[in-house]
Amino acid sequence: MFGFLRRKKKPAEVAAPETTGIEQAPESPAEASAPGIAPATEPVAEAPQPAAAPAEEAPSPIVEAATSPADPVAPLAGMPAPSPASDATVAPAPAPAADPAIPVAAAAAATPDRQGWMSRLRSGLARTRGNIAGIFSTTRLDDELYEELETALLTSDAGYEATTAVLEELKTVVRKQRLDTGEQAREALRRILADLLRPLEKPIDIDRAEPLVMMIAGVNGAGKTTSIGKLAHHLQREGKSILLAAGDTFRAAAREQLAEWGSRNDVQVISQQGGDPGAVAFDAVTAGRARKTGVVMVDTAGRLPTQAHLMEELRKIRRVLDKAMPGSPHETLLVLDGNTGQNMLAQVKAFDAAVPLTGLIVTKLDGTAKGGALVALARQRRDAPIPVYFIGVGEAIEDLQAFSADEFAQALIG
Repeated sequence: MFGFLRRKKKPAEVAAPETTGIEQAPESPAEASAPGIAPATEPVAEAPQPAAAPAEEAPSPIVEAATSPADPVAPLAGMPAPSPASDATVAPAPAPAADPAIPVAAAAAATPDRQGWMSRLRSGLARTRGNIAGIFSTTRLDDELYEELETALLTSDAGYEATTAVLEELKTVVRKQRLDTGEQAREALRRILADLLRPLEKPIDIDRAEPLVMMIAGVNGAGKTTSIGKLAHHLQREGKSILLAAGDTFRAAAREQLAEWGSRNDVQVISQQGGDPGAVAFDAVTAGRARKTGVVMVDTAGRLPTQAHLMEELRKIRRVLDKAMPGSPHETLLVLDGNTGQNMLAQVKAFDAAVPLTGLIVTKLDGTAKGGALVALARQRRDAPIPVYFIGVGEAIEDLQAFSADEFAQALIG
């Protein structure tokens, strides 16, 4: 099991041990009666769960979404039922599997070696850590050390506000606890950073709705489509059936890129060449509800926060999703490039104003010297934190993992 997922306990299921990191989410009457959301049921497997190697001999087809000749986003004006042409594109739901739930023991066995992940995370943040690690080799905790540490944190893009707050707290701890060695000060700094980052650590409740509708947004080149493919793989290992919507209808090869990930994960993709992304999103959610799919993931085109017309388009997609399934999208995730440093703070603010965000994915942290930007983000959003659900430190599927405040602080400080 993965620590970033929260599951509801089933009556006949043995509770997972604490080491799995899965939180048991109690059923909420309010959730069960939310309009348009079906009660939580056993997830229906849409396709056989992938083996260790992708099933290349039977790639998933791309299902063309229907195009309305007049207005592909006509559902906005009252959202009538899908047209016959749209219905024709939805294949009948496969027969339900006997019990698609993953046994606790099997899921635990499938969990990647966390120590291996920590090694990759430490390696990815080596350039950031290199600015800080050598400072604590001294045995003198004096003003010179604090000045060097301030420079190192600012260089790592932790930002002035966060750096000042962290140093003030470190000085207080050193004085109150009478620390007198560099190693003691480094351990104190690690704890301070972990506590600051902890509000960003939160799992996703993947059983809160069926289907769980996720809208993925971000700027150009942040890694949205790749993150969708990796996340789909992890969700399948949790027993969820997946349907992807290729809402990036403008970028060259975006449709094909998502289709490739769909083929690798044996997942179907709803797509429309050069069409309206709102129509694709609507058809995907409609198909997901008809098939009782576990998760519908909607890709969107990359856009800069300064492009007002494209940010308005993002709002329109969100409205269309709410018409297709009231209350959706249940998760609105922003993908951030870890190499952008503090620029991610402006991106989070702009996208959250356009479509309220529920979580973040930070990619490309491998080799970055700006890993301290997450510290700046935690400080800036301390009154209204947006959780960092996942971080990525490489291209492999296993390189996208749950964010842990303790692990990140350890990798950052050494």
